[in-house]
Amino acid sequence: MISRKVASVWSTSLAILVACVALLQPGAMAAAPVAVRHTESLVHGFLVLRTLSGDTLADGVLIQIARGYRVTGRLVFRFKDGSVHDETAVFSQRGNFRLLRDHLIQKGPAFQHVMEVLIHGPTGQITVRNTDDDGKEKVLTNRLDLPPDVANGMVLTLLKNIPSDASQMTVSMVAATPKPRLVKLAITSQGEEPFSIGDSSRKATHYVVKVEIGGAAGLVAPLLGKQPPDTHVWILGGEAPAFVKSEGSLFFGGPVWRIELASPVWRRVPVAGSKD
Repeated sequence: MISRKVASVWSTSLAILVACVALLQPGAMAAAPVAVRHTESLVHGFLVLRTLSGDTLADGVLIQIARGYRVTGRLVFRFKDGSVHDETAVFSQRGNFRLLRDHLIQKGPAFQHVMEVLIHGPTGQITVRNTDDDGKEKVLTNRLDLPPDVANGMVLTLLKNIPSDASQMTVSMVAATPKPRLVKLAITSQGEEPFSIGDSSRKATHYVVKVEIGGAAGLVAPLLGKQPPDTHVWILGGEAPAFVKSEGSLFFGGPVWRIELASPVWRRVPVAGSKD
């Protein structure tokens, strides 16, 4: 009985504290889009998704096409267990990067639930289709006042355009949990780290991407174990910045996985007359 009373008092006090702090928080600053420092163009790349221990989970392919100031990029990971992560982002790069449309599909045993999210940047209309624990499909359509720095589907592109002297940047993201809401991504540079390609030594900038839920929910999330883990991304700088690798979760509550560039493997073709 005593423990129940203590829990009740703690819950009530926590709720009051959260409400008071939320009211005292200053208003959000106006969001600013990321300026285009390196224009995107034609890309066809191959990626691999692994656990942190090195076990391969999925093969990925990225295809990006640019027509004028409009860029369409599609990233697909096909898992060994049949799961699929498929995201297509359409954005403008006229002076600043601006999301026009993002379509994300996640399905299969690698994910907790089937999820489909469609974001229309100019209107702010968001449609979320997912399944609950009983396998029942739910569809939710909502409209949010999206700021110009929404980064869904193009976080890696934005990271390649951070000025070299910038130590921190903040952008917005639509999170489907499953009800869509806006969160902030606080991106901090951790400096350069060395890596090598063959005998060639290079350095990549290590960025940490932290999800800031904000408001009362953001204060409670760490206490309830709902704070998403940080994502780590390594970007090769210079005149032609490039993605090197990342470590993070592909969905809310999911494990941390590693994404890296894939190396081609050639099948050995027997030479005529050879005994091999």
